Amino acid sequence: MTEDVKAQKFSTLFRWFDQNGDGLLTHDDLQGMAELFAGLARAGDKENASAMRNAFETWWQLLLAHGDSDGSGQISRQEFITVMETNVTDPRHFEEAVLAIADALMRALDTDGSGMLSQAEYVRMYDALGIPPVHSEAAFRLLDQDGDGALSHAEFRSAITEFYLSADPKAAGNWLLGPIDQAT
Repeated sequence: MTEDVKAQKFSTLFRWFDQNGDGLLTHDDLQGMAELFAGLARAGDKENASAMRNAFETWWQLLLAHGDSDGSGQISRQEFITVMETNVTDPRHFEEAVLAIADALMRALDTDGSGMLSQAEYVRMYDALGIPPVHSEAAFRLLDQDGDGALSHAEFRSAITEFYLSADPKAAGNWLLGPIDQAT
């Protein structure tokens, strides 16, 4: 890889978040992602849909406060990478900005209360979020650490944490959005 592993993952994330593809993140882009995620909650599941929206708003406020170096109300790819590395992934913010989304998403999708996501549920979720099934199917196999055919809440959280925090190019969590050099 030509870029630092984390920078490459954050570039992938930036492209995924950049809803209109203009190369800049705005409040509208993050709200669009929040609505995509909130839309995965069952009808009437206002608690988890609201938790996801609130977490994306927290994330946007962190981006704006720590990454908008020119005060434009827009975040460039480089500003995003920098603020992700220095602020969003800081333990003081990571839980409320990133893991809060993962936790609400898991609660929303775990309709039977088993604490698990099947491969079909996982693939459907990421397909609805714009990740091609070929990528999410491969990711699921890597992320299912115990090989039981399901992702537990702990495995899902672990994958998300690895995606955001690991600099290891071989970390399974790197596949969360598909191969980092091809995803989104």
